[in-house]
Amino acid sequence: MTDAAGSTLERLRLDVWLDVACLFKTRSESQKACKGGKIDVNGQRAKPHREVTPGDRISITRSFGGRQVVVVKDLVEQHVPKAVAKALYEDVTPPPSQAEAELRELVRLASRAHRPGWATTAPGKRERRALRRLKERDS
Repeated sequence: MTDAAGSTLERLRLDVWLDVACLFKTRSESQKACKGGKIDVNGQRAKPHREVTPGDRISITRSFGGRQVVVVKDLVEQHVPKAVAKALYEDVTPPPSQAEAELRELVRLASRAHRPGWATTAPGKRERRALRRLKERDS
C-alpha cells in the first residue's frame, strides 16, 4: 500500500501499526503493551520501535490470559476507517477451548454481579436524596 506521499511502505513501527490497525485504541496504549511484554513479533518480545513488515506474525496477550494472533498483511502509516483497518491483518487466533470459554463467561458474570446498579450511571434525584439521608444519619 502507499502512504500519503505515494511511496510504498516496506516497514513501519510496531506501535504505530497496532494503533492504525485498531488493535489498540491509542498509540500510547500500544506502546504500554509493548513495554509491558504483552506483544511478541515472530516469537520474540517486541519493543514499540520495532519495525514490522508484511508477513510478520504478531501475538498479543489480552486480559485474563487471552491471546490474539494476527499476521500482518499490509502497512499504512495514517489512520483509516475501521473496515479498511481490519484488512491490514489476518486474525489467526485459534478458537478458545471449552475451559477457556467457561472461564471467560464466569469472569464476565462475576464482574457484572459485583457492580451496584447505580454505579453504571450517575444517581438520579431520588437516589441522591437517599444517599444524603444516609450520610446525615452517620454524622
